[in-house]
Amino acid sequence: MSPTSVFVTTFLAAAVEVIEMVIIVVGVGSVRGWRSTWLGAGVGLVVLALLVTVFGTALRAVPLNTLRLVIGSLLVIFGLQWYRKGIRRVAASGLRGMGGRPASEEGVATRGVDWTAFVLSFKGVLLEGLEIAFIVVSFGLTAQALSSAALGAAAAFVVVAGAGLLARRLVQRIPRSALQLLVGTLLSSFGTFWAVQSLGIAWPSDDAAILGLVAWYGLAAAAYVVLLRRRRLATTEVTP
Repeated sequence: MSPTSVFVTTFLAAAVEVIEMVIIVVGVGSVRGWRSTWLGAGVGLVVLALLVTVFGTALRAVPLNTLRLVIGSLLVIFGLQWYRKGIRRVAASGLRGMGGRPASEEGVATRGVDWTAFVLSFKGVLLEGLEIAFIVVSFGLTAQALSSAALGAAAAFVVVAGAGLLARRLVQRIPRSALQLLVGTLLSSFGTFWAVQSLGIAWPSDDAAILGLVAWYGLAAAAYVVLLRRRRLATTEVTP
């Protein structure tokens, strides 16, 4: 492969991982608050940089499936909590609540570190960052063009992360009930994908299976919203 081919291939492969990273960070920050989210993401990047600097190509020996199982399970646990709250809020109040949403609305301390946001952001950045490092090492060493592979991954990070930052204000304008349901759906989908993948089970279409999981969780949420509204309406009609 030519250096240009390595650059383009690495860029596209790394972009997929960066998109997942940005979705987690933006989603967590929008729901839990940005200070602890940025802190977790920053620490994750620092740890990732240290691992890459110290171990380099030996990173291929890192037990990635174990990380996927731990991080995937964590995302499912927190994701389903937000998923449940989002369903109840949408069923109760629809899509009301435009504008800014201070973290204190969720009972999150405005001072100190919100460890939920920190841990989710940290683990999301670290796992996706390690996968990007594996892509760079694999493509770069195979084609003997490690510098081109590293440049491709760096370009993907700058482009996708920059787009995520630009989209942050748009995400914050989503009604709180819908945003919590959306983030819960995304975290649960990513968590399910990684947890199952860690067991050695191959998903159909690989990363594209995440879209199927998002659709499945979305349809289930819509069904629950309709069910809860019907129950509430039936209770209201019975009550004199």
